[in-house]
Parts: sequence; structure tokens; C-alpha cells
Amino acid sequence: MDNSLPPADELVLVDRELAQLDTRRSQLLARRAWLLQVLHAPAAPARAATARPRPPVADSTPRSAQNVLLTLGGTLLTIAAVAFTLVSWGSMGIGGRAAVLSAVTSAALVAPVALLRRSLVSTAESVAALGLVLMVLDAYALHRVALPETDGLGYTAVAAAVLAGAWAAYGSALSRLRMPLPAAVVAGQLPLPLGVLAAGGGPTAFAWAALVTAAADGALALWTRPASVRITAATGATVLGGWALLTGGWLSLTAPWSGAPLLLAGAAVTLYVAWRTPALSVAGAVVAGLTVVTAVGGLLRGAVPAEWTVPAYVLCGLALASVWRAGAAGAPAGPAGPAGAGRPTPNDAVAGPDGARAAGVRLPDGVRLGLAGAGAGVAALGVAWALPPVAAGLLGPLARTTEVWSGEHAGRALASYPATAVLVLAVAAGVLAALPRLWARCGALVLVWAVLTALPVSLGLPYAATLSLQLLTSAAALACAVRPGPLARGLRPAEAPGTPAGGPGAPPDALGPGVPWASWAPKRPERQPSAVEPGTVLGWSAYAGGLASAVSAVALALDVRGATFAALGVVLVLLTSVAVLGGDARRVVSACGAVLTATGLVFAVAAAGGFEDHWTALALLLVPAATAALGSRAPRPVALAVEITGGAVGLLALGIAVSRPAFLALALALGGVIAAATAVRPERRRFASWTAAALFLLATWVRLAVWDVTTPEAYTLPVTVPALVVGFLRRRRDPEASSWTAYGPGLAATLLPSLFAAWTDPEWARPLVLGVVALAVTLLGARFRLQALLVLGGTVLALDGLHELAPYVVQVVGALPRWLPPALAGLLLLAVGATYEQRLRDARRLRDRVARMR
Repeated sequence: MDNSLPPADELVLVDRELAQLDTRRSQLLARRAWLLQVLHAPAAPARAATARPRPPVADSTPRSAQNVLLTLGGTLLTIAAVAFTLVSWGSMGIGGRAAVLSAVTSAALVAPVALLRRSLVSTAESVAALGLVLMVLDAYALHRVALPETDGLGYTAVAAAVLAGAWAAYGSALSRLRMPLPAAVVAGQLPLPLGVLAAGGGPTAFAWAALVTAAADGALALWTRPASVRITAATGATVLGGWALLTGGWLSLTAPWSGAPLLLAGAAVTLYVAWRTPALSVAGAVVAGLTVVTAVGGLLRGAVPAEWTVPAYVLCGLALASVWRAGAAGAPAGPAGPAGAGRPTPNDAVAGPDGARAAGVRLPDGVRLGLAGAGAGVAALGVAWALPPVAAGLLGPLARTTEVWSGEHAGRALASYPATAVLVLAVAAGVLAALPRLWARCGALVLVWAVLTALPVSLGLPYAATLSLQLLTSAAALACAVRPGPLARGLRPAEAPGTPAGGPGAPPDALGPGVPWASWAPKRPERQPSAVEPGTVLGWSAYAGGLASAVSAVALALDVRGATFAALGVVLVLLTSVAVLGGDARRVVSACGAVLTATGLVFAVAAAGGFEDHWTALALLLVPAATAALGSRAPRPVALAVEITGGAVGLLALGIAVSRPAFLALALALGGVIAAATAVRPERRRFASWTAAALFLLATWVRLAVWDVTTPEAYTLPVTVPALVVGFLRRRRDPEASSWTAYGPGLAATLLPSLFAAWTDPEWARPLVLGVVALAVTLLGARFRLQALLVLGGTVLALDGLHELAPYVVQVVGALPRWLPPALAGLLLLAVGATYEQRLRDARRLRDRVARMR
């Protein structure tokens, strides 16, 4: 065969190989030239080239070093100027003083002009700072020399105003300097407040001066460009405005008509700043809203009685909170676009289409939110003020100060607390009920319950009316818990947060248009967001209030015997109704509560009948008997909870009967009967049967202890016989089951206590019977190859035989010569050593044979 390539293909292959050879030749030639250069070059330059030192790293940049030097120089000059003015001033004449100050100040203020022309900005800043300090010293020197009789505060106010104007002009002329304009703003904070103090104005006038200055600072912060000026002005506005508002708040308590105008003016300034600054809209609106409430509430405080003060503030807060809903009702219907998130323009103080309309003026969302939050905060504080009567009405009966069934009632709690607390709670509940939100509806429901709970305390109702109202409150709340539909009318299910965009369950489009594999992403079923039903939340809220009122009513009813039976009966009916008609976990909780209420009724009947403790214990067993009977008909979750609660009551009955062992045995036997009856049901058979057996066994032991029976077999045989029967039945069903699990516990329950008793028994009958039984058990274990029987029986037989032979062995050893036991021990060791390997094989064979047993 001819495997040669076509000429054209072979030519391409040859050219490719030649090109590779040329490339390799060039690489080798370059390497050869470098090697020749290294071999023939002098050694010293090579070492110098390899050991060339690296340039040192500067500790600081030139700019930072320059700033440090300039700062230190300007500081030293300032210190020198201050020292000269304060110390050396008196040694010079007026002309010399004026010449020195004028020359130095003029030089310090003119020098930055030349420095800025040479682009020495940092040096100009330092010299300008020195000039500003010198101007302050000039003003001080002028007061000391030319105007010594002038009032210090007034002169300082005028000097601060002049310095502020001069520094502002200087900073505007030299716009590249950053220090003069902020210094002018700082100086501008002093003229008005110091002028008021110089004129003898009081706190109100000073607060007004601070507020006007803060308003000017706010204007600077809004309308000036330099960031340093805006930051300085904002700081001054915050400090002076805060002082003015705090003073206004103090005046609203002492002189409302003086503080209200100040507070309203401060609120107007703060609201305007919040309106024009979206980033501060919420915080500013909150401050403005609190200020308005303080002002109006202070005026109302002086016009109403003392107990109506908090309701007046609450009404003001609710009126302010209504701004949110009024704005939402007047908001434009168009969709919000991107422009709505922009900053408001000077001509339109609106945060885009998202703004709302309130009283004909469109308010940004942040302002509405802040005002509504301030009003809601005031209302929340009022509600918190009204809660002590609720706590007293709910928890007061639990803190008993009288004996049970004594007929005496505790004194009225919070007798001096204003009765208007109930009105505050009622108004807040009405406002929340008007909001179509789940949280508001829940809050309204809780507040209505709080009103009913606090009503007896606030109005001082008598005992019967208080108990009746608590029971009615509990009944109404539990009824709402069973049927919460009317409460949830007009509410939509609240959707829980779903899968985030771009997550595992997101559709391909959610990955974004920029992702190239978006169209290839696998389409997964969208996860449906879970929804919280309003009825469920409202039902649980009402249920919690109903249970709390029921517990309080039962505690209150303990004052009178008849009231106790009535309250327990009503609560039992209510909880039973909820357990029958209710849903979800409320049925389970109500069923358990009904069992506990029935237990309380049994205690009440026993106390009314004068029963002793042991008879009360037997009466309490009626509760687990009833729960066992009801458990067979109730649904599974309710049945389990009811039976567990009944079992807990049964344990309580046993604990009460411990003082009388005979009745304890009877109670244990009755408990065993109840458990045996429960074991008839297939789903309870396993647990109830073992419980019944344990109770019957305990009853037998207690009865034997009452009869002074000390024979251990009387206590152990009732355990051993059933245990062996159960083990035999298990082995028949499962031949592979271990004999230790089938027969071990039963045999050990009797053999081991009997062995201990035999070792202390001086008679011969018990050891003989135990030995015969142990021998029989051992033979059965060997015959049927049962490890547990062989080991237990053999061990007990060996120990029992050792106990019986020990006296004779001692006698024999005592009769033998003293050298004979060591000799016999030596012979035994020799025999074992001579046949060691055989004995070892026998031991291993015995071990394997025993291990193969079941």
C-alpha cells in the first residue's frame, strides 16, 4: 500500500516543521549569547547589580508633613499672639499697641492672597487662621483699652456680629480658603442669644433668640453650597433649636401660653426643614409632631381638670396621627414613577407622585410618616399610662391577702388612680378598630379586653359585679376565639414573605436580562407564599384574653364558697364548649383547662364536705377515670392531651394519699383498674397495660408493707412470674430473641434478693430452697442452651453453696496443720501449670460454648 501524502499536504507539513526548527534555533542562540556574557563579565559589577539597595520608604507623604508643620507653626504663632495681648499689652502705649495689632492683623489677612496666587493653599489656610484669631484679639484689646465701661455681654454680641460679617466677606472674597466661612457661622451663633442676655431677657426671650438663630442656621444648611458651612450650620441649628424646644417644653408645664408660641414656631421651622430634606424628613417630622402635641397639650392641660390631662394629650396625638390616613385618602391615583423618589425642588415641595394630599397641601411620604409616628407614639404612651388598672384588675385577685372562703374581700387597688384611664383605652380601641389592618384589629381587640378588665378597678364596682363582669369578659373572649369571623370582616390574609428574586424558586426572568443563561434556566414551580388568616390571629388573641380573665375570675371567687362553685362551673362549661366547638390547638388547650377546672371542682366539693386528705385523694381519681372514658370518644390530639392531664391529676391524688399507706394501696389499685380499662383500646394497649401492671404491683407491695410482711419473695414473685410469662411468649414469637431480655429481668428480680436474704438468714430452709431453684434454673439453661438461665442460676447456686460450706471449710482449715494449706496451694498451682495449655483450651471452649447460647 502507498501511504504517502499528496504533494500539497506534504509541502504544508514540511513548512510547518521548518518553522518550528527556526524558532527553536533562535531560542538556543539567545540563550548561548546570555551565557557567554555571564561568563566573560567582571564579578564586581555583577554583585553590585544584584545587591542594589532599594529606595527608602518615606514615613509620611510630603502633603501630610506639610500640613503638620503648618499646623504647628500656626499654633505657636497663635499662642504667641495671645500671650502678647494678655501679658505684654500694658508695657506699650496706645499708639504702639494700635500699630502692632493693625500691622500684624493686616499682614496675616493679606498674606493668604499672595500665597493663594502661588498655589500654597495649606500655608494660606494657616496664616488665615492666625488672622482670624488676631481679629478676636483685636476686639478684646479694643474693649480693654477704648471701651472698658461697656457691658461685656453686649459688647461680645456686637463684636461677634461684626466678626461674623467680616469673616463672611473675607471668606467670600477668598473662596479657596475653607476656614473663614465656617468660623463666620460659629460667630453668628452668639449675637442674638448674648444680646438677649445683655438686655436682661429671661429664659423665654433667650429661647426665642436661640430659635431665630437656629432658623437662620437651617436656611444656611439648606441654601449654601460649601459642605463645611452646611455641616457647621446644621450643628448649630441642632444645638440651639434643641435648647429652644426643651425650654418650650418646660414652659408648657409652667406657663403654657408662653411656651405654646415658641413650640409652634419651632415645629414650623423643623417641619419646613424636614419637608425640604428628604433624608431627614422622618426624623424632622417626628420632632415637629411631638412639639405640636406638647404645645397644644400644654394649653389643654391648663383648661381641664388634672385627671383629664393624659386624655387631652392622647387626643392631640390621635389627631396628629390621622395625618397619615388623611394624606393617604388624598393621594393621587397615578402610579408612582422613578421621579417620585427624587429630591423636592424649591418650587414644588413634593417627593414625587408618592406624596399625599393633606388639607390641600401635598405632603411627602416621609413627613406624613414622621407626623403619624409622633402622634402614634404619644397615644402609645397614653395607653401605657392607662395600663396599671388593667394589671390590678387581672393580677389583683392572685395576690391574696385574705383566707379562702372567709367572706372577706381585699381592699380596692389603685383607688386614687384617675378613672379616665378606661376612657383612654376605649378611645385607642375605637381608633384602631377603624383601621383595616390585622395588627390594628388585634390591638383593638386587646384594648377592648383591657377596658373590661380595668373597669371594676376604675369605677370601684362591688364584688359581685366585678366577678360577673370578669366571667362575662371571659365568655365573650372565648366566644370570639371560637367564631372570629365577624372580627376579621374587611381584612385580607397577610402574605408571608415569599422567595426572593433570583432565588432557587424564582422564574428565569427574575435572574435579570443581563444573565446569558436566563432563557435556559430550568422552570421550577413557583412557591406559593403562605398566608396568615386574620381569623386565626384574632382568635388566638381573644383566646389568650379569655383564659387570663377566667383564671382571674376563679382566683377572685375564692373569697366566697358559693362564688367558687359558680365560677368553676361557668369556666368548666366555657372551656368544654371551646374544646367541642373550637379548632386547631385551642381545642387541646381548652380540653386540658377543662380537666384542671374539674379537678378544682373536686377539691372544692371535698373542702366543702370536710373530707380528710385520703378521701380527697380517692375523690380525685374520678378525674382520670373520666378522662379515660372521654379519651375513647375524643379526637386523637384532644384525647391524648386530656389523658395526660388526667394522669397528672392521678399522680397528685397518689401524692396526697401517701400519708395513709392503706389508702395509698387502694388508690394504686384503682389507678391500675383505670389503666387496665384504658388498655382495652388498641392505640393505648402497650403503654396502658404496662402502667396497669406497675400500679397493681405497687399496690401489692404497699399492701404487704401495711401487713408487715418482710419476706422478700412475697414482693419479688409477683414480678417474676408475669415477667417470665411475658418472656416465654416473646421467645415463642421470636426464637432469636436473647434470653437476657426475655428471662433475665424476671429471674434477677427474685434470685438476687433471695440470695442476699439467704446470706443473712441463720436458718437452713431458705438456702436449701434457693439452691434447689438455682440448680433447676441452671439445668434448664444447659438443656435449652439459654445463657441467662445458665449464668444466673450457676452464679446463685455457687454463691449459695459457698455460703453453706463456708463454716465447714473454716473448721477443716483450722484442724489441719498450718503448713498443709500452702502445700496444697502449691500442688494446685503445679497441676495447673503442668496442664496450662489444656486448661486454657478448655476455658476458651467453654467461653465459646456459652457465647453461642441465646
